[in-house]
Amino acid sequence: MKARVFVTLKPGVLDPQGKAIHHALEGLGFAGVNDVRAGKLIELDLADGTSDSDIEDMCRKLLANTVIENFRIERLEHA
Repeated sequence: MKARVFVTLKPGVLDPQGKAIHHALEGLGFAGVNDVRAGKLIELDLADGTSDSDIEDMCRKLLANTVIENFRIERLEHA
């Protein structure tokens, strides 16, 4: 089983990487981008039967800093 974990900064948390991306896009001539927020994507290859609560525990204990980050879990169908 595969799962994806999307980790993003909570609203109001300063995002220097997002600001740098925004500035670079403007420098390349891309107008119309109002703001950029950067995050990360973590893909997990898990044993069948891994529970949602186990994946959430992984996120809370290691994959995301829940003080400043939110996370969203997406299970993938077998290809």
